[in-house]
Amino acid sequence: MRLLSIIIPNYNGAELLDPCLKSIHQYVSTPYEVIVVDNGSMDQSLSVAIRHDAKLIALPDNRGFPVACNLGLRLAAGDELLLLNNDTQLTKGAMKAMRRCLHSSPDIGIVGPMSNFASGKQQIAGPLTTIRRTAARMNVPNPAKWRATERVVGLCFLFKRELLERVGLLDEQFSPGHYEDDDYCYRARLAGYRLLIAGDAFVYHHGGASFKQRDAGQVEELIRVNREKFRAKWQVDPLAFI
Repeated sequence: MRLLSIIIPNYNGAELLDPCLKSIHQYVSTPYEVIVVDNGSMDQSLSVAIRHDAKLIALPDNRGFPVACNLGLRLAAGDELLLLNNDTQLTKGAMKAMRRCLHSSPDIGIVGPMSNFASGKQQIAGPLTTIRRTAARMNVPNPAKWRATERVVGLCFLFKRELLERVGLLDEQFSPGHYEDDDYCYRARLAGYRLLIAGDAFVYHHGGASFKQRDAGQVEELIRVNREKFRAKWQVDPLAFI
């Protein structure tokens, strides 16, 4: 049976990390391991991770999202790899749907869910009622709801070890974050893999937690700089894939 490695970068996110880890224990039925990579948190994040029996990488300072993901990927033992934001919550049936989608064809490299807070095609239609009601409505197995896409948002990013071995780790030039997921998706597609959105999987996303300690101007500048890094690397605008 396949092992699922769930890698969660975290920075001062104890209040959100706790329900995230609870949702994993509640709704993931396949064999799994959880790896929390903490970016020098000063809150109770380490205690939360330990209480939930997660494997823990504790960094002395904030190295950013791509670096944290890569450290977790190096430690991961799974055949399936899930990069998961600390401000998400899995829902009943979501991981089963995403895994069915991922393994439905050998050339599928990355799968993402629908969410209440996501850019592009993964944004659900209409307002969120409650997490449970939205999940009950959306998480009904239906391969007809799987859609091809050119990018998967990194909030919940499921892929095969085969892809990691072929494409490599995330590009750390995008630290502390933004466009590292777009870059990885582009590299996967260049390697011949397809990307899919599992429309029958809903994952709740609080949104914005990773950069909540930066003001809007700082975040906007970071997005601009990393977009230019992507354009310089690939000679294409990542916004063309949204």
